[in-house]
Amino acid sequence: MSTAPDLADPVAVDVADPVLHRDGVLPPVWRWMRHHDPVRWTERSNKDAFWSVTAHAEAVQVLRDSKRFSSERGIRLGGDPLAAAAASRKMLIVTDPPRHGDIRRIIGAAFTARTVQRLEQNMRETVTACLDEAFEQGAGDFVQTIARLPVSVICDLLGVPREDWGFMLDRTTVAFGAVDEHGGPTADAAEAHTDILLYYLELVKQRRRSPREDVVTALTQGEVDGRPLTDEEILLNCDGLISGGNETTRHAAVGGLLALAAHPDQWQALRDDPGLLPTAVEEILRWTTPGAHTLRTAVRDTELAGRAIGAGQFVVVWGAAVNRDESVFDEPDTFRLDRKPNRHLTFGHGAHYCLGGALATSELRVLFGEVARRVAAIGVPGPVRRVRSNHIAGFEEAVLALEPAAAAGTNGGGQHG
Repeated sequence: MSTAPDLADPVAVDVADPVLHRDGVLPPVWRWMRHHDPVRWTERSNKDAFWSVTAHAEAVQVLRDSKRFSSERGIRLGGDPLAAAAASRKMLIVTDPPRHGDIRRIIGAAFTARTVQRLEQNMRETVTACLDEAFEQGAGDFVQTIARLPVSVICDLLGVPREDWGFMLDRTTVAFGAVDEHGGPTADAAEAHTDILLYYLELVKQRRRSPREDVVTALTQGEVDGRPLTDEEILLNCDGLISGGNETTRHAAVGGLLALAAHPDQWQALRDDPGLLPTAVEEILRWTTPGAHTLRTAVRDTELAGRAIGAGQFVVVWGAAVNRDESVFDEPDTFRLDRKPNRHLTFGHGAHYCLGGALATSELRVLFGEVARRVAAIGVPGPVRRVRSNHIAGFEEAVLALEPAAAAGTNGGGQHG
């Protein structure tokens, strides 16, 4: 059974314990580690062992140097090594350069100007519907309300017909919304994930016969090393886009609203100055850091911050720790919407910088732009429950009450970002 860490002995704290992440008790431990042992050898009772990186400079070194620190043996603690091996060099996020760049270019080719314009229109329509629903219900679980935003955008991007978005919303909500006592997927989540993959397998077949302007079509037409991608490679990359696109936006949106509710001065500043929106979104991304950790494997014997790291050893970058590094962020524990510069690592760094980072940022700009325009007050009248996970820093439930601004309908705004 997990307990709050003994701050008198932070070295003894199991920083990978999902309960400690859920309960939000690790910030003092991260602070101690940054100051005293920013690259620390960590051993868990379950025999997992890895290097914990908690300082920004060392995190950047790990994330940008794929020649020393590889993603091809998996990117998360507790992952299935057989699954990681099966996806290695096929799925974008577990592939190192130069092959990584080849797959990335195929997916990136789908981001045409016309597609981006369509996606932005979809974002605005979906955000409007989400806020209308929130106003109508008075108080409700915003984790569920906002789920349709990332799902509709990723469906649109991948090429799912609009009439199937409801099905995908249901299946992704189950697939990515529930974890078991170990922080892994429940049986229902695994079943929902299978349904998603079977759906995309059929969509791949359709796009091979009838190409469209979407990511699935781009993947069916792309080539790496002189050959087309297999169905397996296409499905793996669809799956990576679905999971990444769903998690960041959903949890950053909820966490951002909770932060604004807890910091009324910042909430008022955003309402008074729409020009604050770009830096506000970056601060929300830093503050929430939905990706709790990123794992790499040392390719060869190397050194980091004076520590000798052996070939084959895991190196874990803890996002919440590096995004509060005092040497990079002035007053890092202060939520400040005008923070600039803001060199957060929420989307990673280097070649593996999140492909959907710009898309997630756009979704959040549309959302918080509309919130500033249409919402008069943010209340938290019910429970807020965080996910029990050391991989995702997010929410199972967050009951919020959004009070509509009286003049929102006649303001004519909503074009921020």
